[in-house]
Amino acid sequence: MTVPTGRRERKKAATRQKIADTALRLFLERGYEAVGIREVAAEADIAVTTLFSHFASKEALVFEQDADFERALTRAVTERAPGGPLVPALHREIHALVRHCTAEGAAPVQHMIDESPALRRYEESMRLRHAESLAAALLADPARTATPLACRTLARFTVDAYALAREAPEPEAAVDEIFRMIEGAWGVAAGAGTGSGATES
Repeated sequence: MTVPTGRRERKKAATRQKIADTALRLFLERGYEAVGIREVAAEADIAVTTLFSHFASKEALVFEQDADFERALTRAVTERAPGGPLVPALHREIHALVRHCTAEGAAPVQHMIDESPALRRYEESMRLRHAESLAAALLADPARTATPLACRTLARFTVDAYALAREAPEPEAAVDEIFRMIEGAWGVAAGAGTGSGATES
């Protein structure tokens, strides 16, 4: 989670974390569908309007670190050393995400998501949004040599690598296997973009 600076930001972050922790506890105790927004707000001792100022929907309560993961993916592109390798930076971020989502204690949350059509739909839309944000960062990269289509493809494959690896018997080994394929394909795509004189706008 991003560490906030300033007293007001820290207080806001603490309130957000309290809401998310309360919601997740209630969802796991009673079932996602059985718990309403008003119950979460009452248990967290806040107003419903306060809850919605931090989370846009009930589904978003389950994916509290959504924005942090999205920022981490784009920062892997924008904050790497000038001219630094791109795919290894994305590889590291997906490794970190998979470790987080397969850590001890994460299984009940994933089971809850798998059992809820609403949460599965939200997770899918979240992944698409992450891929779009990553593609935008790739397209804006000053060192880009690949075509726009190649950038969008890399973004989608990077985000899908997380979903595929998470379901594998050995998730971290799966990340490595997937990224070996991604790096090989990206090398070809980036080289083709340079060699063909393709338009990169």
